[in-house]
Amino acid sequence: MSLEEPGPRDVGLTKAGEVNYDELEALLGDAVLDRETHLNAEAFVIRPDAVQDTLSTLKEEAGFDFLNCVTAQEYQDRYETIYHMTKYDDRTQEVGVVVPTSKDDPVSESAEPVFRTADWHEREAYDLVGIEYEGHPDPRRILLPDTWQGHPLSLDYDQTKPQIVTLRENRNPLQEDQRLNDDSDTMLLNIGPHHPATHGVLHVEATLDGEQVADVEPDIGYIHRCEEQMCQQGTYRHQIMPYPDRWDWGGAGLLNEWAYARTAETLADIDVPEYAQVIRTMSAELSRILSHMLAVAAYALDVVGDFTATFMYGMQDRETVQNILEDLTGQRLMFNYFRLGGVAWDLPEPREEFFEKIRAFIDDLPEKLEEYHNLLTSNEILQVRTVNTGRLEPEVAKSYGATGPVARGSGIDYDVRRDDPYGYYDKLDWDVVTEDGCDNYARLLVRLQEVEESAKIINQCVDLLEDWPEEDRTIQANVPRTIKPEPDTEVYKSVEAAKGELGIYIRSDGTDKPARFKIRGGSFSNLQTLPEMAEGEYIADLIASLGSLDTIMGEVDR
Repeated sequence: MSLEEPGPRDVGLTKAGEVNYDELEALLGDAVLDRETHLNAEAFVIRPDAVQDTLSTLKEEAGFDFLNCVTAQEYQDRYETIYHMTKYDDRTQEVGVVVPTSKDDPVSESAEPVFRTADWHEREAYDLVGIEYEGHPDPRRILLPDTWQGHPLSLDYDQTKPQIVTLRENRNPLQEDQRLNDDSDTMLLNIGPHHPATHGVLHVEATLDGEQVADVEPDIGYIHRCEEQMCQQGTYRHQIMPYPDRWDWGGAGLLNEWAYARTAETLADIDVPEYAQVIRTMSAELSRILSHMLAVAAYALDVVGDFTATFMYGMQDRETVQNILEDLTGQRLMFNYFRLGGVAWDLPEPREEFFEKIRAFIDDLPEKLEEYHNLLTSNEILQVRTVNTGRLEPEVAKSYGATGPVARGSGIDYDVRRDDPYGYYDKLDWDVVTEDGCDNYARLLVRLQEVEESAKIINQCVDLLEDWPEEDRTIQANVPRTIKPEPDTEVYKSVEAAKGELGIYIRSDGTDKPARFKIRGGSFSNLQTLPEMAEGEYIADLIASLGSLDTIMGEVDR
């Protein structure tokens, strides 16, 4: 018998390695007021003044080191925050922490001291819903201007009321206003919101001390469209699916569609036919290649100014993939191909010609990737600008909830496709790519190598689809025309999107529309890490670090 104390992986687990919620409840003690069952995990209802103690206990003693999403919502009699927690070591182990507050005093304790990622998530909860978080380090709006009136996702919000917003002077956060202080050694530099190096409508407020970054703050929300509210006004069956494509116009729309499909199918207990799962897996990986090719091409432009070679090569290879996906979906960007229960239609005819196009691209890919490595990863200028710049240590990345290539570039072996299998991934031969460099260079390497792994997955899917018996080619389950889940059914599910974990929380109210629809974008959490990567480095390194995150503002702002 071992004399060692049980580690975090042992506490709160059954002998079979599943979460023991009874043991977790005992561990949390009198902080627990009640217990709820969500479709993805059990959730503990706790006092609003016990948030930090509860999350610390779950993190330090039970190993729930990944706060992947924070959902805020308003009921008729209360406000509520849900902290969705899982583990980087085992994505299948999940727990929820529900924090109700009264309508008269919607204040609960901030989780930011325990998980840094809660900073932006709680600011968004205040901005859109109206919940305040005691002890939060920066309790300001995040997606809407400071002068906005009301909270758009609150029940009493007046959508007809005009919003008159005034401009606020930018101030240097490290010095008094420089108009009154001519001796200041620091300077506030506005990068964006309309600038190629910001990869979208992003405003970065950088305070410089000479050429070094003394402070940096990403200012987001310039294209916030309240996508969550739009989804709450659409029906499960038909009207929500077109929206996810718009969260990532870099080509990863099919991955986003899968995030909604997986969540809604769990909510409505829909089983997807095996044939449709293979098509989903193949098309999703083609979509991932679209996204990664754009990331690599744009990064060449950001860091070495390579427009004529690498950037145009990336666009050319994307064009080949876009032609394949256009044949499949009929669209080049907003695909709208997935449906609840499967896909919209079967593969294009003649099938042999379609498969030949895919195989031709896959067969040429190794030579093309070798060119990218010769032009980029072997480029001395790129190496000087990316190796040991923008460092993001693994524990810091975890605290911010980083996922996708950003996390895997810091050596974190986490991928939802493998760790919480869906689609056909667990039946195929492929590897999760990680790099231990923790720098801008490592994140570039991860994306290039992930293109290789996507090609392996696509190739195996084509092999399966070529031999699939015609009589068994079922593309969609028998889904009811109107979907009305039981009231107060709650679920959070995610997929491995191009930028990282893309998750969706849905709460039903018995109608054919969600009562709450929350989007957890990988770019939202990843962008939060920028100050950790950039402060203390040179302004040129800030641009390289921002590009290495491969953020897409449609997913950040929603």
